[in-house]
Amino acid sequence: MIAMSVLLMLVMGLWLAAATIGLVFKLAFALVGGLFSVVGAVLGFVFSGLALMIIAPIVALALLPLCLPVILLVAVVWAITRSARRNAPPAAATAR
Repeated sequence: MIAMSVLLMLVMGLWLAAATIGLVFKLAFALVGGLFSVVGAVLGFVFSGLALMIIAPIVALALLPLCLPVILLVAVVWAITRSARRNAPPAAATAR
């Protein structure tokens, strides 16, 4: 019976040692993989930002014919409200 418990403790000790080594490897690979993931995400943000800076003006120019009537309407409304505000008497002069 003592021999069986010593043999069981030996097997369980080896199993625990192997599990600990596996845990260390798993932790190391997770940290390295997480580092690569963070570096990849940062590079993706940088390159997508550069691509957006290159593509955004081209897309804006391509959409200009579609947006031009709205831009002109906004400009006319802005000009009318600005000219109407400019001719109004000051509020301080009418209060006295």
